[in-house]
Amino acid sequence: MTIDPELRASASTNPPAPEPPKSGGVMRSSAIFSGLTLISRFAGFARDIAINAVLGASVGPAADAYNTALSFPNLFRRIFAEGAFAAAFVPAYARKLRLDGEAAADKVATDAIALIAVSTLILTLAAQLAMPWLMAGINIGFLDDPVRYNLAVILTQITMPYLPCMAIAALLSGVLNARGRFIVSGAYPILMNVIMLIAVLTSSGGPEGAAYAVSWGVLISGVAQAGLCFWAVRKAGANIRFRMPRLSPEVKAIIITAVPAVIGNSATQINVFLSGNLASFVEGGRSWLATADRLYQLPLGLVGVAIGIALLPKLSSAIAAEDRAQQQASMDEALVLAMALTLPAATAILAMPYFLIDGLFTRGAFLEVDAINTAQILFQFGWGVPAFILIRILAPAFFARQDTKSPMKYALVAVAVNAVLAVSLFLLGAGVQGIAAATSAAAWVNAGLLALTLWRRDHYRPAATAIRRMARILIASLVMGALLVAAVSVRAMIEAPIDGLLGRGGKEIALIGVTGVGGLVYLILLFVTRAVTIGEVKGLIRRERKA
Repeated sequence: MTIDPELRASASTNPPAPEPPKSGGVMRSSAIFSGLTLISRFAGFARDIAINAVLGASVGPAADAYNTALSFPNLFRRIFAEGAFAAAFVPAYARKLRLDGEAAADKVATDAIALIAVSTLILTLAAQLAMPWLMAGINIGFLDDPVRYNLAVILTQITMPYLPCMAIAALLSGVLNARGRFIVSGAYPILMNVIMLIAVLTSSGGPEGAAYAVSWGVLISGVAQAGLCFWAVRKAGANIRFRMPRLSPEVKAIIITAVPAVIGNSATQINVFLSGNLASFVEGGRSWLATADRLYQLPLGLVGVAIGIALLPKLSSAIAAEDRAQQQASMDEALVLAMALTLPAATAILAMPYFLIDGLFTRGAFLEVDAINTAQILFQFGWGVPAFILIRILAPAFFARQDTKSPMKYALVAVAVNAVLAVSLFLLGAGVQGIAAATSAAAWVNAGLLALTLWRRDHYRPAATAIRRMARILIASLVMGALLVAAVSVRAMIEAPIDGLLGRGGKEIALIGVTGVGGLVYLILLFVTRAVTIGEVKGLIRRERKA
């Protein structure tokens, strides 16, 4: 590979960049990130259980108003911060780190963070001023309920400054990932869940008072997360500073690369906007949709985001080094690991949606009717879970090659599919379930287009061994699913002795027991079908000890 003389000179005068993750790096980095994400998700479950118990879903305006306030800044965060700009920034920073050293890479990071911070701050101020008019557009169904509408406006104005905080945190997290530091990247979301949990548990004034408390908790957590990430990058030796934005050539290149992904992500968020708008016509609809969304996001957070974040820097380095074998190995490892964790999760969602929702959330103001409707929505999300994960695994193969246009085009196609199906199914009487079904169908279209393009361009084709292992994983998941369906059919018989002995807690303990047994059976089947072997586990442990 020929290196530009200026790059060679620059590399010779700068300290060497940290080595990319070694063999087994995807597995190890994903394990770290997923472990911390698991802690965050458990904290998130505790938060959601407490919030749902206090706010309910279909009783009063507080729940729908709060879920709107939480989703609106997240919509822009996914477009600009954790989505397109971060996807363009991480490969650029990793490449600069590898070729030019830490000082040059940190200068690029400083300029990029300054630009995204100022841009999102301006967007936040504009949204704050225009919120009464924006709310009329994003929740048309709220217009018939002035109390719900006004509360949603005020709560969203409180949460909106979360956007610049998270934009800064996302890019600082990208700096840490490129340097092979994954602990804080996985840990900082825990802050939000803990702070919001404390806010709801210490709130007063009923559902409305709790909605105000957790909305302020969102803002406080955003500041805390940005502060933690800034401390971590300084601790890692990165010289990142805050200053007025400067359009350096490197930042301009990141913007040019990010523009197609911004369009693609914006298109994807149109689906979020459309889903929320349709759900706003059903009292409690936004809350049911949000609760189901957060539950199916568990495997997405644990697997898709974890492997995607760990995979992108490693894949970028392999492509820059023109190491085709490492590219293939990284993608195969990520895909098999993702499916080993995703397929059983999707199977459980499809086999026992009401059992999951009822055991986790039905208490306090969250009623049985809320659990039934949420479970029906969750089922429709369930069959889309593997596709959501595949997108997170396949998209980095494009981003690492500086190709953000192809994912953009496929996202636009998926948006069209989602929009047509969501509106059609909703109007035909499927209700909020139809919205979830449309989302899953669009995800499969998107994942299929990404996979087909990588195959056609010969950028990635799963090895025969990876395909065989995924087939065995599927068999193990199906057997586990049959066991869960059988357990659901005798749920009352499982819960009754527990309630009789303890007086309460039957459904919660039964849920833990059934999912625990199902998980154990699945692990045994992985070894029986040789989807995973004892030798591979021992080899992985030895590799990690050497790494």
